[in-house]
Amino acid sequence: MSEKVILSAMRPTGKLHLGHWVGALTNWVKLQDEYKCFFMVADWHALMSEYKDPSSLKESGFDNICDWLAFGIDPERSVIFVQSEVPQHLELLMIFSALVPLGWLSRCPTFKEQIKQLKDKEINTYGFLGYPALQAADIVLYKATSVPVGEDQLPHLELCREIVRRFHLFYKKKVLIEPQPLLTKTPRFLGLDGRKMSKSYDNCIALDEGDEGIIQKVRSMITDPARKTKKDPGHPEVCNVFDYYCIFKPEIKDEVSDWCRNAKKGCVECKSILSDILKEFIGPRRDKKMDFLKRKDYIYDIIKEGRKKAKAVAEETVSQVKTVMKLI
Repeated sequence: MSEKVILSAMRPTGKLHLGHWVGALTNWVKLQDEYKCFFMVADWHALMSEYKDPSSLKESGFDNICDWLAFGIDPERSVIFVQSEVPQHLELLMIFSALVPLGWLSRCPTFKEQIKQLKDKEINTYGFLGYPALQAADIVLYKATSVPVGEDQLPHLELCREIVRRFHLFYKKKVLIEPQPLLTKTPRFLGLDGRKMSKSYDNCIALDEGDEGIIQKVRSMITDPARKTKKDPGHPEVCNVFDYYCIFKPEIKDEVSDWCRNAKKGCVECKSILSDILKEFIGPRRDKKMDFLKRKDYIYDIIKEGRKKAKAVAEETVSQVKTVMKLI
């Protein structure tokens, strides 16, 4: 039976927040038990939106890795590396760029959507148009058998699979793996103001948020708009605070629902209890991260070892690709 391999990544565009934990990192921690995992700091991808001032990418990548370690990624079981430190990503991108039709790239569902969302970043560029080809190169370099995705990301992965099929059609030998989707269900989890969680909206709680920051941010959260006073019965199904309970303290969600529906506790008290839950969740991990941030040589050793392991696999894949193309 062939080895089961995962490739997943985060763009180092700033601090990680609870949305990164709920949407990806919690799943990464579990995947380590079953897969050989490659976890990548996707700095080339980040450059596509941050090209005007990329000066913070290196620092953000280092900070993000410290979060990964503090929240459960084990460098003894997983390969942690920085995308730009493995030159084969751009080498395979060049090959894919030569054979991927422009129509495949422009029809990618997120292309126009991202241009609208990030209009201040001016990402209507040659590089951004080709990001699905780079994404495909990232995945197939490590012979990933599966990629953890939500349903909205399935078209991206299918494009990767189409690129692999087109490569095999031209060069008549199957040396690459068509990755399968590993569907991950992400619970409803919005920002503090009820909008999509985003650093640009300043509506999120960082993974290393201080206790006072947690209290202040939870206090600002939008609740059931129909509940005007403490005596009014609430509707937890429309309350963002209740969604946070469902994720971070699911064992008491029925009790919390009862508080709300039967007006047993007011929103201020409910938020205060949630603050304590989040402080208990974040606090020990934040302390671990602070320790990692002080141990720079240890983190750089992890990155160096990850680069070595990633590069060995990537070099082998590119060698196989060039061989079947008769370039070597």
